[in-house]
Amino acid sequence: MSLSVTLPADLVEAEAMTLASLKQALSDRQQRRWTVTWRFEGLRLLNPALRLAQALQAEGHDVVLGWPDAGSAALAQRDSPELASHCLALKDLMLSSDPELKGRLLLAIGPQPSDYDLVEQICNGWEGTVVLLNGKLEDAGVGIGSVARGRRKGFLSIWRSAFHLEPLAEGALLQTEQEMWHLFKADPDGYRFLATMPSKPDAEAIAMALNGEDVSLGRQLGAVDRFIEDLRS
Repeated sequence: MSLSVTLPADLVEAEAMTLASLKQALSDRQQRRWTVTWRFEGLRLLNPALRLAQALQAEGHDVVLGWPDAGSAALAQRDSPELASHCLALKDLMLSSDPELKGRLLLAIGPQPSDYDLVEQICNGWEGTVVLLNGKLEDAGVGIGSVARGRRKGFLSIWRSAFHLEPLAEGALLQTEQEMWHLFKADPDGYRFLATMPSKPDAEAIAMALNGEDVSLGRQLGAVDRFIEDLRS
């Protein structure tokens, strides 16, 4: 099956693949916290996010869009009048006491590490499903100490990836099915499928796979290194 997996040719195709994967994810009634990642440098999320919200609306989902600030929410309201009443700043969502609102599908657009506490508060009181689109809640500046470990074992651990597309220096990483990550290597004539992994590979595993090395051994050694590093912190 993995050999038939191909990279999307453009953003339009990536959005279609995202919708298909997200539909499958949303059918899981037990899991209500999902991530969608389009890791393209310089990508402006406004229009792709609005198109994804409109597509989800067409599928019967009552969508609320959570924007990082009032300015971006206002831009979304201007560019998509039909979704204007569904576009709110994250701070306004946190302050809302409307139980009907909190039962809808929340699409949180591009929250950053500075939004971590705000997003956590929203999710703690949100009854519906939440999808983070290009969310980056983990702060590298926090490091590997007790705060970082607490976050990884707590709030950050509840999220599962519904779709992930990431260009790499020498290839690309694609996840379309739950727990199936496909690695591609860039060749002179295009991208060549290289491997499928059951969980998201770290930078070390990706580098080893691209170099044709044994990924499983490298991942074991990397896990030991990280464990020892955590013990020292």
